[in-house]
Parts: sequence; C-alpha cells; structure tokens
Amino acid sequence: MTTKILVTGGAGFIGSHYVRTLLGDEGPGDVAITVLDRLTYAGNPANLDEVRGRPGFAFVRGDICDASLAADLMAEHDQVVHFAAETHVDRSIDGGARFVRTNAVGTHTLVDAAHRARIQTFVHISTDEVYGSIDSGSWPETHPLAPNSPYSAAKAAGDLIALSYHRTHGLDVRVTRCSNNYGHHHFPEKLIPLFITNLLDGRQVPLYGDGSHVRDWLHIDDHVRGIELVRTKGRAGEVYNIGGGAELSNKELTGLLLDACGATWDSVRQVTDRKGHDRRYSVDCTKIRTALGYAPEVDFATGLAETVRWYRDNRTWWQPLRERAAR
Repeated sequence: MTTKILVTGGAGFIGSHYVRTLLGDEGPGDVAITVLDRLTYAGNPANLDEVRGRPGFAFVRGDICDASLAADLMAEHDQVVHFAAETHVDRSIDGGARFVRTNAVGTHTLVDAAHRARIQTFVHISTDEVYGSIDSGSWPETHPLAPNSPYSAAKAAGDLIALSYHRTHGLDVRVTRCSNNYGHHHFPEKLIPLFITNLLDGRQVPLYGDGSHVRDWLHIDDHVRGIELVRTKGRAGEVYNIGGGAELSNKELTGLLLDACGATWDSVRQVTDRKGHDRRYSVDCTKIRTALGYAPEVDFATGLAETVRWYRDNRTWWQPLRERAAR
C-alpha cells in the first residue's frame, strides 16, 4: 500500500535530498510524495529535477501559512514531513518577523490542518539551536529550550506548537532536532558552502570573532536516514536528537576547508562576532541510537571532500543562486 507523504520545504537543501532519497532507486518504493514549497530565495526547483518524472511525485507552489491550501493538501495525504522554515540566523537578526510567520505561524497552520484531517503522522524537523548554548556535555531531548536568536526562538515556538497538538488532540507528532548539516545542494549563504564557493573563486572568507565557536556536523545522508527512522519507527509525542558526531570549532573547520580548496590563511578575514552568537552546540543522540538504531555513517573527512568536489563540479548550480542572494 502506498503512503502519501506531504513534504513541506521540499525544494530546499535538506528537504529536496529527503525527496530524492525516498523516490530514488534505493528508496522504499511504497511512497508517493507531494512537495509544497513557496520557492523563496533558498528554494530551488532544480533540486528536484532528478525525481520530477518519477511516479508518485507532485509539486505544489504555495505558502504553509495558507490555511485553505493546507486543508486541501492534508485531505489528500497520510503523513507530513515538515521541513519548511526560514533558517538563516544572520537574516533573522536583521529582521525576525518573517521567521516568526513561517516557523511559528506556518507550523501552527499545518498541524491544525493535520489534526482536522486526521493525518497519521506529522514529523516536524527542528534544530539543535533551540537548546541555546552549552559549554560542556551534550543536550538530551529533555533539556529545557533556551534559544538565543530570533531564528531559533521561532523554531522553538514551532516545536512547542506541534507538540501541543499531540498532547491536546492526540495528533501523532514526532520532532527531530539536528546538528549542523552539510553536503551537496546547500544554499551558498551557510558556512561550508559559502566558504567553499568563495575560496574556489579566489575570494576571502569571513570568520566570526575568534573562531572558537563549536558545532557538530551532520551529513545530509545521515540526517535523511535519521528522519526516515523517526517517520517509520518513531513514537508519537517524542523528540529525537540527530547528530553527526563531528565536533569542530569554526577555526578548525576553516583550516580544513582552506586545505581542501588549495588556499591559505591569507584568504581568511576575521569579522566582528555575530550578536548573541552561541558558543557551542552538542546533542546527545543516545535516544535515537538505542530506540531506533541510528548511527552516522558518513565520515566527516570523506563527506567534506565529496562536498568540496561537488561544488567544484557544479558551478552552474550555485553561481546563479549566489548572485540572486546578493541582490
């Protein structure tokens, strides 16, 4: 029996890889997917070219805040995997209104429609940034939320709204909170693709503050694998951390990218630190490992080398996006 899945934000970086994976030759073969995406600056229809002709694929251009559209789509689907979000911290610092609209109001619009349509499962994709910053150790899923940027605060609001529909209405909501993702098809404003594309063009790269901020890096293959475990084997009302197990300071990561792109530290420009910049993120993945059998499989050195190679070979994909984002 075919499961009909509505994937919001499915033209973006992680969402499109999820769709390509499920509808690809190695996918489960028992799913049909409708992508709902507003195609903002970070949504790219080309990300879905590989699966556009596949049986069971459909695309709807629309806004997750459109209650009428959400109701119509929910009536036609069994499950939802909700990626759609405004995600760039720097943009949220410049203006948080659209982050609140998309990440909080949009999530409410979707879960309310899902509840009324009696959707089987609603997987809400979130971020480790909702926990705030941690000097040592790692956050379990039970750690109180303490977001520090307008972006992460709006995502935390979305988490709580989605989970409230489980506790109040019994909707099968499952939340994932991932560490920093990397890989191919990543919009070139985020750290790794920004640094790679700048270095390939002989440009300088901006390093915030002293570069000591620490992040855990998760390859999109591993993230998608974790999401599928949660969708197919997870439990209603539960939160699952998904990490990559590759903690690096931004300075350490910069050194690796310089080496991979054949550049030197002369290409690095230190810039004033971001407002409210969290020092360290680290998620405890014990729960998803023991309950669902998750473990990251992509070695960071291998994944980073493959990512650099992809950007080197696919300039026609990222060059227009970078030019559009700069306007």
